[in-house]
Amino acid sequence: MKGNAVYKRSYNGCLAMCGSLQLGACLPSENELAQQLSVSRTTIRTVMTGLEAVGILSREGAIRRLSRHPQPEDAFPDTQTQSTSATVERRFLEWILDGNIGPGYLLTAAELARQFGTSTTIIREHLPHFQHFGLIERRPNSAWLFKGVTPAFANEIYEVREMFELRAARSFAVLPDDSRSWRHMRMIEAEHRALLKSIDKDYSLFPNLDERLHRTIHETTDNRFIKDFYDIISMLFHYNARWDVEDEKQRAFAALTEHITYIEALLGRDLKAIDQACRQHLKTARSNLLRSIELRMTMPPA
Repeated sequence: MKGNAVYKRSYNGCLAMCGSLQLGACLPSENELAQQLSVSRTTIRTVMTGLEAVGILSREGAIRRLSRHPQPEDAFPDTQTQSTSATVERRFLEWILDGNIGPGYLLTAAELARQFGTSTTIIREHLPHFQHFGLIERRPNSAWLFKGVTPAFANEIYEVREMFELRAARSFAVLPDDSRSWRHMRMIEAEHRALLKSIDKDYSLFPNLDERLHRTIHETTDNRFIKDFYDIISMLFHYNARWDVEDEKQRAFAALTEHITYIEALLGRDLKAIDQACRQHLKTARSNLLRSIELRMTMPPA
């Protein structure tokens, strides 16, 4: 079971929930947890057993209480919580964004299957996904042309990101009071404030926190197109940052500050403030992305 991505996603989901509870608090019932995480009761029972084994939960008959708050090391890495298809797509994006190929490069399913240690069937199944975003273009003889991550591509995808995120943020603001997304957002706010205090030494932790904030917002829409779009957005913005390490701490500090303003507006359900904070933060993110792309384009090929 430990190797199961569904189990690991559910385990991490329960950890997030535990992080928002007071010590000694009772956890929801197995039925409630199964519904919230969209998994079976069998999976939830196994997760509960795992949490009891590491001392996060204690059991009193049918009641489970929080014995200690989770630590970052308690969670499974994101890469272990993904399905095979999601893993292939992430590895493909990492590969191209790490500069292994440039615009105009011809890709084949056989080459990519060897590169990622998977079958050509899986590659052929998922390459069209990136065609929708304009990263690749189908060519004759089962080949694909990589079009590259250019400033024009970044500007286009930013416009869609702004539209989707504004829609998602407005949806977040009208969630019912008992939605677990509010608990997640309050926990994320606390992590932001803690990181701000230790920014001098911990600024490298920001990308993970950034992704969790935006994903929490996007996932409240129940719109599969918005959720699907965010996967490529996350990869694009975070992996291009590898090419621009100058002033990384200062950029993380500025983004954290913008995030806190954004979170406060969300928690306050202030639609006008949400709109303003969201637009400002995404404007900054676009500027940073364009800078990293331009820097990358001036570098000699590896």
